[in-house]
Amino acid sequence: MFVIIGYIIVIGSTLGAFIMAGGQVGLLIHITEVIAIGGITAGVVLVCAPMSILIHTIHAVLGVFKGGAPGKDDYLDLLKILYELFMLGRRNGLLALDEHVSSPESSSIFQNYPKFVGDKNKVTFLCSALRPIIDGKIKPDQLEPLLKAEIDAKKQASHGPINVLHLIGDSLPGIGIVAAVMGIILTMSVIDQGTMVIGAKVSAALSGTFYGIFAAYGFVNPLCNLIVFNNEAEESYYICMSRSIGAFARGLAPIMAVELARRSLEADLVPGADDLENILKSTGGG
Repeated sequence: MFVIIGYIIVIGSTLGAFIMAGGQVGLLIHITEVIAIGGITAGVVLVCAPMSILIHTIHAVLGVFKGGAPGKDDYLDLLKILYELFMLGRRNGLLALDEHVSSPESSSIFQNYPKFVGDKNKVTFLCSALRPIIDGKIKPDQLEPLLKAEIDAKKQASHGPINVLHLIGDSLPGIGIVAAVMGIILTMSVIDQGTMVIGAKVSAALSGTFYGIFAAYGFVNPLCNLIVFNNEAEESYYICMSRSIGAFARGLAPIMAVELARRSLEADLVPGADDLENILKSTGGG
């Protein structure tokens, strides 16, 4: 929502100032410049990265408009899920977790948290983290390095879209200049046709530079920066999850394993210790 509001402010303030200065919006619209800048940018994007990275970039951009970084409710759901799973494993043995980890889509625990279940990446991470504990294939002190390696791989993968968007943002002003230079070349070819024709051609040429700079600094670069923040927030989410699971694997009581996760987060993302304990004990795992 804030992304859309921000873009509306960028567009509104730019057009508003232009109109207040006596300009007409139609003077800013030159389709040939849009085609040139859009086409060159599309070509640069296709050259700059493998298709898998470009698809990931599209998903990252769409993700910003769908909701962005995990919020307080997301973390609370996570802590409750972890607590319920840990309590089940403590009471009935780790094998009792197998049915939930093997089929999370039909798990009576996971189904209580539809938003979490809707994120396949988070569900897969949680289930794959618990699987070695259930199977007894790994020692408790070996689990956290394994999870850290997986988080590092996710972090590395998240750099691809950032690099693509950085390149687009850095290239757009230059691409706008290319479009403007082409416009000036056209202007020189009609230099003998009077000031009205020359003025229209120069106006079209300058709009190319305007489009490139406006798109880069008003849209692409801020969006790229927001995705960086969202990626950092996602990383913190996975780190929170891994620390709690690792603590449970080492033998900490479920409430303490979840408390460790709570303390690794910013205070405004989770309730206080006493409030969280009351919330957890009121769940099905309490």
